[in-house]
Amino acid sequence: MKEENMPSYWRTSRKKTVIFAIIPFVILIAMIAFLFSPIGQSVLNSGIQVPNLSIEKVEFQEGKIVTYIRNTGPMEVTVAQADINDRIYSAAIEPGRTLSKLSQAKVIIPFPWNKGEPYEVGITTSDGIRFSKKVEVAAPAPNPNIQQASMFAIIGTYVGIIPVVIGLLWFPFVRRLSANKYNFFLSLTTGLLVFLGIDALLEANEITTKNLAAIFNGQILIIVVTIVSFLGLYYVSDRLIHRAEKKSVSNISTSYVSSENSSSSSGSRTTQQQEELIKPLAISLMIAIGIGLHNFGEGLAIGAAVLLGQVAFSTFLIVGFTLHNTTEGLAIVAPMAKSGKVSIRRLAFMGLIAGAPTIAGAWMGGFLYSPIASIVFLSIGAGAIFQVVYAIISWMSHTSSNRKALMNGHIIAGFAVGMLIMYVTGLLV
Repeated sequence: MKEENMPSYWRTSRKKTVIFAIIPFVILIAMIAFLFSPIGQSVLNSGIQVPNLSIEKVEFQEGKIVTYIRNTGPMEVTVAQADINDRIYSAAIEPGRTLSKLSQAKVIIPFPWNKGEPYEVGITTSDGIRFSKKVEVAAPAPNPNIQQASMFAIIGTYVGIIPVVIGLLWFPFVRRLSANKYNFFLSLTTGLLVFLGIDALLEANEITTKNLAAIFNGQILIIVVTIVSFLGLYYVSDRLIHRAEKKSVSNISTSYVSSENSSSSSGSRTTQQQEELIKPLAISLMIAIGIGLHNFGEGLAIGAAVLLGQVAFSTFLIVGFTLHNTTEGLAIVAPMAKSGKVSIRRLAFMGLIAGAPTIAGAWMGGFLYSPIASIVFLSIGAGAIFQVVYAIISWMSHTSSNRKALMNGHIIAGFAVGMLIMYVTGLLV
């Protein structure tokens, strides 16, 4: 209906709706304008403002110590001096000594440091306030070259790809299990994933408390990213299953029309069978994606640990990671063990999805370490893993004729054993 043909009371009501929608924006703009006015600024700045600097990273390069700082306070700050172990040294500051709010600078201190020794780097502002960060063990910062990148790739392969592939080798064993034993391993998978999700959240929280300035609200960021990741992967998973089922039903319908002896009941049974085969494969793919996101965060932690001199990789540590991550392959194969014939190519593809991100994470963590990036990716991994756990439980409930069967002894024991396996192997890392 055109506006000129509308009744007068409709046009009046429409105008009122527009006015009511605009009023909150007008009030908000007025409030913001007042806060930025001289009167508003004088009210806000009536108290004593205290500067705050966050030392985000300390790198030990040849003949110098490089410190990355960020102004996380409410006011502009100027760096006055830098010290190492309470002794003042000359320093170059790039791009400049004065930092606006949330801006970053690099403090370069020429210093003949010794590998393996502890150092405390201090930065003092023009207000006389000193901020410091202690490094327990000095280690050379990784250089982005072929040798260092190859080293990270080898570590990522050993702790990411190889363990997952080893776990995939359990596929023939799992598919030959009886129903109760299969439910045991499927619930064991759920226990493994729940442990990984909790571990990712705890790791992200540890980075928040140690390396992230309070202004970024790290704990809130973890919660928000985890929830968004959960919902995002839930949507993707639902679309994948829906498209696969739609394609399968279309193929079955074509086959049904071309067959003279087919009946509607057999077609219905075939459709149901196809759906029962598709969902486990989709769940396994989601598990591989979730584990891949988690392993990317794990790779970030490995690279950052090498960068920050907090870990020296040894044979024992690599073996510990390998044992810990081997169970991830089992988590991938368990849902699709009853989905019929699965090609080796598909298994290898899922193994790469789950394991290869460890290498990319190690490169990023070692060469471009960022506390916020580490927190975000660990939280994404946690949300993805919890979504996969939800998908497994929903699928088990859907395929079970008795909802209470989910609480039988095999399933409870499998979940408990899965958590215990991850805890014990985690002690080796």
